[in-house]
Amino acid sequence: MKLTKEDWPILIVSSLFDVKNDAGNRVRELEQALVSEQNCSVLRAYCYEDAANIVHSRADIGVIVIDWDIKREPMSKVLCGTPEALLKEIRTRNESVPVCLLTDKAAQGNVSTELLGMLDEVLWKHVDTVDFLAGRIETLLLEYIKRINPVFFSTLVQYAEAYKYAWHTPGHMGGEGFLKSPAGIGMYKFFGENVFRADLSISVPELGSLLDHDGVVGDAERNSAKTFGADFTYYVLNGTSNANQIIWRSQAVRDDIAVVDRNCHKSLNYSMVITDIYPVYMQPRRNHLGIIGPCRLTEFSKSTIQKSIKKSTIIPDAKKAAVPVMSALTNSTYDGMCYNVSTIKEQLEKNVKNMHFDEAWYAYAKFHPIYTNHFGMAETPHKHHPPIFCSQSTHKLLTAFSQSSMLHVKHGSHVEIDQTEMNESYMMHGSTSPQYSMIASLDVATKIMEDSGEVLLADCIHDAVVLRQRIACIADEMKDNDSWFFSMWQPEKVEFEHTLVPFTQVPATYLSTTQEPWVLEAKNNWHGFDDIEDNFVMLDPIKLTITTPGLNTDGTYQRTGIPAMIVTDYLIRHGIVCEKTDYYSFLLLNSIGTTKAKQGTLLTALLKFKECYDHNMPMAEVFPDLVKQYPHAYKELGLRDHCDKIHAYYKEHNLLGKMHDAFEIIPNQIMKPSDAYQQVVKKNVEYVTLKELPNHVAAVMLVPYPPGIPILMGGEIVDSAAQPILDYLKTREAFENHFPGYESDIHGVERFEKGGHKYFKTLCVKA
Repeated sequence: MKLTKEDWPILIVSSLFDVKNDAGNRVRELEQALVSEQNCSVLRAYCYEDAANIVHSRADIGVIVIDWDIKREPMSKVLCGTPEALLKEIRTRNESVPVCLLTDKAAQGNVSTELLGMLDEVLWKHVDTVDFLAGRIETLLLEYIKRINPVFFSTLVQYAEAYKYAWHTPGHMGGEGFLKSPAGIGMYKFFGENVFRADLSISVPELGSLLDHDGVVGDAERNSAKTFGADFTYYVLNGTSNANQIIWRSQAVRDDIAVVDRNCHKSLNYSMVITDIYPVYMQPRRNHLGIIGPCRLTEFSKSTIQKSIKKSTIIPDAKKAAVPVMSALTNSTYDGMCYNVSTIKEQLEKNVKNMHFDEAWYAYAKFHPIYTNHFGMAETPHKHHPPIFCSQSTHKLLTAFSQSSMLHVKHGSHVEIDQTEMNESYMMHGSTSPQYSMIASLDVATKIMEDSGEVLLADCIHDAVVLRQRIACIADEMKDNDSWFFSMWQPEKVEFEHTLVPFTQVPATYLSTTQEPWVLEAKNNWHGFDDIEDNFVMLDPIKLTITTPGLNTDGTYQRTGIPAMIVTDYLIRHGIVCEKTDYYSFLLLNSIGTTKAKQGTLLTALLKFKECYDHNMPMAEVFPDLVKQYPHAYKELGLRDHCDKIHAYYKEHNLLGKMHDAFEIIPNQIMKPSDAYQQVVKKNVEYVTLKELPNHVAAVMLVPYPPGIPILMGGEIVDSAAQPILDYLKTREAFENHFPGYESDIHGVERFEKGGHKYFKTLCVKA
């Protein structure tokens, strides 16, 4: 299917469509000429406010024609707004869409110079012929359509629409291969012809080379670098996990030392494996709610790094004076903590040779001033720094296809990264058969942010703030009625106009445009990190952590409680999927694709859950599948009974306290992660139960969800110092046996059943 000019409708704003006079005839004739003579499509708006709503909700408008004279026309009986306000609103949201003013000679003098500068053309209602007016509008439309598509996507579309006979891979030849079997036809019809026509081979020279970064691919990457604030950018088509490995493979070699955030994605552990380096770890904080906070600022200091290296039991003495080749920091954290990069640069300036920020969930930060200084590619006041690498999952919270990521590089103040040398690592991890649709999605994601990034982020942040305030208001309302509701992990009070004001009473426009309310500080300790440093970290307003009843901020348990996993299971049953679930909190992401309808549905579902809980509705009605699978455990219970039983178990066995203690330690290292992995390859490993685990060396990392960070790395020993880790795992194992159907994901753990009991086992190096 080709996109045509009919896919970009012309919006005509006028109150004259139904008016039976000469002016009304002219507007109707113009609409008819655009449709029948120019083969365009037309949308009507009868007043300026309606037009503003259309501009807000539709990004496919090709030209906007504004009748300047609605407010002066006697037939207009509705409150319509003003053309000036509409024009300013259009230009706030889209600087390039053509806008024409439809007026008469008498009204021309009423248009200010400022507004004239926002227009593309002024059309006279009664001077030129209708056909001429329609032709001028169509010309503007065609010119706009040419400018919409970025360079790579535009070339891909042109090639796909050339209908060439292919004698190269892929073998389906533009989809023809799918049409030769029923299963293929089903897939073809589901995705549509364009998907297959755009699935091309590296044999197509017009599209450039991803591995060489030339042609239109190179042009697209260079535009992304400019847009995201990098010196150069690579498109990575198998996720940020692979981008992380490209970075490390390009800078680290065997027996180098790296300083790594313990709160890291598993791909960074694999980066340590493939580079065969010695890791030392930075310890992140946790509050009593189990929320992961930032590493302490002292973790980045020269003295702390040297102390960690000196303490290491695996780094040879001869290497302990070496400067670490890399630091790796998760920014933002999974719970939305964003570091002040200027402060980090200042601390790490001479302590490491390269800085890596894993910004998988944070690709949008460049595009709104609320995140100033808090992302890797930021031009911060601190100008002295080593080379900086950022890996971003453009597909996560921007608009690229899944697995489509970007790798951004900023040269150091005194060291420049050689792109040709780094490309050797890129080619080592890149395919010679790239998926061109994924490249196009990165190109288009860049264009979207280049054109409208700040507007989209402004809407996104504002909507997130409004939702935060709404949930907090409902909670206050319920509390006044001696009832309960969910809470938000966010400031309770904010300094506004030199006074501490309740969060719900601060204007949403202030909260969504000002960084200060989101910066954590010790004197306003709503967050639970008692020793937080000033101006060091901020909470990302679009990362929404909702807390459930049951746990106080000091970590003590309330008399009754609602485990968060029960709430999120309920939400899943009602079509709402959360990003992350902890014991008494869950995380939602308010992205640029989130709609107000989606937010309304969330609030409705939370209120419905409360109703089910308050009425202790039978589990068979709330979770019929769970009851059907385990009737002996849940058939006789109501929802509140079920919540009480799990909450009581958490409380009796202090599950959160054990989790907290487990993550407060870093076990002793016996070997590098790479050496542990080599034992896996050599088959010198065995599965070990928790009972047998003491004094064994882990061959793989263990990552419990929640919270989703490593509790044990390959090469670390479960000795007496690691007893809290073993205690936590044993308590999780016992919990799963007590409450069947609540098996949580623990990467690195396998389960087996014996005598009706489930056991954990994990791979360890053979003794």
